[in-house]
Amino acid sequence: MKKIFLSDRFAELYSAYYKKSFLFTKSYVQDKYVAEDIASEALMKLYEKLQKEEIESIPAYLLTLLKNQSLDYLRKKAVRDKAHVDYSTADYEELNYRISTLQECDPSLIFSKEIQSIIDTTLEQLSPQTRRVFVLSRYENYSNKEIAAALNISVKSVEYHITKALNLFRENLKDYLPLFYFLFLF
Repeated sequence: MKKIFLSDRFAELYSAYYKKSFLFTKSYVQDKYVAEDIASEALMKLYEKLQKEEIESIPAYLLTLLKNQSLDYLRKKAVRDKAHVDYSTADYEELNYRISTLQECDPSLIFSKEIQSIIDTTLEQLSPQTRRVFVLSRYENYSNKEIAAALNISVKSVEYHITKALNLFRENLKDYLPLFYFLFLF
């Protein structure tokens, strides 16, 4: 019976964090299959760590795992790519940019007051209905169909409100775009 519980716990982690992890990682490694591997491996490491001890902030710990694994991949890729004679300078500079921005990614800052302030301000900018729909979708994990039934609106209206909210978040968090993927898209 304990094995069922453990696999249920992994399924919960996977369901809650895989898509966010994949999108965050893919924004840096820019390879779907590598991003899938890194996201899956990070979730397995997180699960193993949780079996041994409690983690204060699961999102911050997971983001640290994703960051480190992505950096390892990008550094190895940079070495491989540099060996190619016809490698263009623009591609090499863009790869170095991705490496440097990922190195600067500090999970403790992501969940900082500055980011939370931007999120809170953005939520306040939304109309009450859009805010209600967004909170039910992204914070309370309701499906679009459940939200439509609860608020007595159509599923299309729910989709409209979520899109409207995500566009505003994308605009307000433009300086933190990879984090936008990690925090809100799933």
